[in-house]
Amino acid sequence: MKILVINAGSSSLKYQLIDMETEEVLAKGLCERIGIDGHLKHSPLVGGKPVFNEDLPMPTHSEAIAAVIEKLTSPEYGVVSSMSEIDAVGHRVVHGGEKFASSVRIDDSVMAALEECIPFAPLHNPANITGINACKAVMGDVPMVAVFDTAFHQTMPGKAYMYAVPYEYYQNDGIRRYGFHGTSHRYVSARCAELMGKPIEDLKIITCHMGNGSSIAAIDHGKCVDTSMGFTPLVGLPMGTRCGDLDAGVIQFLMNKYGYSIDEMLNILNKKSGVLGISGVSSDFRDLDAAADAGNERARLALDMFEYWVAKVAGSYVAAMNGVDAIVFTAGVGENSKGTRAGIAKYFGYLGVEIDEAANSKRGEDVMISTPDSKVKVFVIPTNEELVIARDTRDIVG
Repeated sequence: MKILVINAGSSSLKYQLIDMETEEVLAKGLCERIGIDGHLKHSPLVGGKPVFNEDLPMPTHSEAIAAVIEKLTSPEYGVVSSMSEIDAVGHRVVHGGEKFASSVRIDDSVMAALEECIPFAPLHNPANITGINACKAVMGDVPMVAVFDTAFHQTMPGKAYMYAVPYEYYQNDGIRRYGFHGTSHRYVSARCAELMGKPIEDLKIITCHMGNGSSIAAIDHGKCVDTSMGFTPLVGLPMGTRCGDLDAGVIQFLMNKYGYSIDEMLNILNKKSGVLGISGVSSDFRDLDAAADAGNERARLALDMFEYWVAKVAGSYVAAMNGVDAIVFTAGVGENSKGTRAGIAKYFGYLGVEIDEAANSKRGEDVMISTPDSKVKVFVIPTNEELVIARDTRDIVG
C-alpha cells in the first residue's frame, strides 16, 4: 500500500509518498507560493531520479496537487508508474475540536464538521479543507483520512482542559484547552516506550516538542493528561514569535495605552513576541545561540527564559502524574540544540537526571542523552508526524 501524506497551508502544500510495506519514503516535496506565482520542489528518494526545483503556475491548490501527481508519476522524476498506485491520502488537519478524538475516514459528514471547527483555527482549518477538496478534485474516489493535531489531547480530564471562566462559555462556545502538536507527542511517546523496552501503558512520559512553536505534554500510561498549549497555540511556553502564558490584563493595558485594535494586539502576541521580542535578534535559536555567545545579554535572557519555562512546565507535569519515567526532546530545537537541552536538563537534578555530554552531542537519531544510572531517562527522538498520518490512514482504509 502506498499512501500520499498531505499537509496543506494557506499558500503551501507539503507532501510525502510512503510505501507502507516498508514504511520507506519514496518521494517528498513542497509546493510554495500557491495563488501567487507557484514553486515546486520535488525530491525522489528512490531510483536515483533527479530533484525537480522550479517555478510552476499554481493559481489554486488543485493545480498544486495536479503538479505533485504529475511529478510522482512522470518518467523523469516519478517513483510510481501511475496514480492508480496511490492507494489512499492522509491529510493533516489542525483542529478537530471535541468532535474527533481519533483519525477518521473523510466523508461528507466529516467535511461538515471540519467547517464547524473553522472558528477554532481560522488560519489553519480552511487551508486543510482546501487541500482535501483539491485532492478530491484531482484524485476522484481515492480514499482519504483526516488526522488531527488536537485528537491526542482529547483524553485530558476536565480538571486539565477547563478554564475558570463562566461554564456557559464552554457549553455554548467550546472554550477550553485543546492542545496542539498531538501527532508529534503521540509518535515520540510511543517511540520512547519502544526504546525503553516497556509497554507505554506502564510509563509516565513528558514530551517536549520544541521548535518555532513549542508545547509540552504529560502522557500517563499512554494517554495525554495535560498539555501546555490551550484554546489556541498562543499560550504555554515562550516560543519563536509567540508570547506564551500572559496576564490578560497586559492586553487591556497595551490596547488602551497605544490604541491597538484586537487584531493588531494579537498580531504582536503571535508574530512579534516570544524569543524574538525578548532578544530583538531572531526567532531562530541558532541565531540566539550565536548572539548569546558573542555577549548579547537579551539573547541570553531569551534562551534562559525558554529553558526555565520548559523546565517549570515539565516539573508541574511530574506533579500532575505523581512521577515521571522519561522526558523526551523533539522537533527543530529539541532535536538539534544540545545547549538548550543541557540548559533545561540542569533543572532536573531533583529527578536524578545527569546528562551524558557525548550522547547529547549527537544529531538526527534516537538517542538516550542521560547517563545509564539516571533515575529518570532523557531521550532525543526525531519526530515523524507524516509516518503517524500514513499509519493511521493505512489502518483506517485497510
